Amino acid sequence: MSDARPVAEAGRTLIDIVRDLKPDHLTAPTPCADFDVRALVHHLLFWGPSLEGAGRKETVPPPAATESELDLTGGDWAADLVAQVERTAAAWDDPGAWTGTTHMGGPTELPAALVGGMVTVEFLVHGWDLSRAVGRPATWDAGLLAHAHEEVAKTADMGRQMGVYGPEVPVPDGSPTLDRVLGLTGRDPSWTP
Repeated sequence: MSDARPVAEAGRTLIDIVRDLKPDHLTAPTPCADFDVRALVHHLLFWGPSLEGAGRKETVPPPAATESELDLTGGDWAADLVAQVERTAAAWDDPGAWTGTTHMGGPTELPAALVGGMVTVEFLVHGWDLSRAVGRPATWDAGLLAHAHEEVAKTADMGRQMGVYGPEVPVPDGSPTLDRVLGLTGRDPSWTP
């Protein structure tokens, strides 16, 4: 898989899922223990500009409002999220986004390829969270899943230290790649609402 395509590929599936979300889905629990659908949409909208900026090598701090203060009652939040995912994917579609270093909403420089891998995993895993929360099937390309597994395997310990991932959920040997990605991020692949 080309290093410049995984964000766009993961973003396409996430967008398909978001387009199916309805206002009555907002209170549904997700496999991400701290988030219902509303909080997960908040999270994606809150961090989206920083992830987009990272692809453009621009430092974009998070908004002044906290994640929980973002308002989903006005406007079309699903369209806003689709547009943000599209902008982020476009930023990471540039091969130059994956070279050198970049920032993720703060002054600390990180390898751009590492950040791009994190964005890919963010889109894939939160897409799965939303699909499970609302009972909508979703699939991802085998190459994307292999890429995401490789990326999350590199960053899972760091993610746990930062509180981004929960404790690893063991999955049986020979489990599908998606299940292995989910387990590394602290999600139970068999989770249902």
